[in-house]
Amino acid sequence: MNKNELIASIAAATGLTKTDSAKALDAFINSVAKALKDGKEVRLVGFGTFGVSKRAATTGRNPRTGETIKIPARKVAKFKPGKALQDSVN
Repeated sequence: MNKNELIASIAAATGLTKTDSAKALDAFINSVAKALKDGKEVRLVGFGTFGVSKRAATTGRNPRTGETIKIPARKVAKFKPGKALQDSVN
């Protein structure tokens, strides 16, 4: 499912227009991104938890040249599904 299909699904489920559904989805995405950028986690009971974790610096290899390169430490966004979501998938 892509973003347009998700917007159409939200519009059908809620009775909102596609424009309003797109605004709601964009607001949700922006709110989650802002919270993660601020170092907070977003918990949606029954759905899952969005969080940020730190990835340590490592060394890797350039596949083209075989040269060793340093990969810097960074923060990565993570999602951990909730029990209800996990149960509905299985």
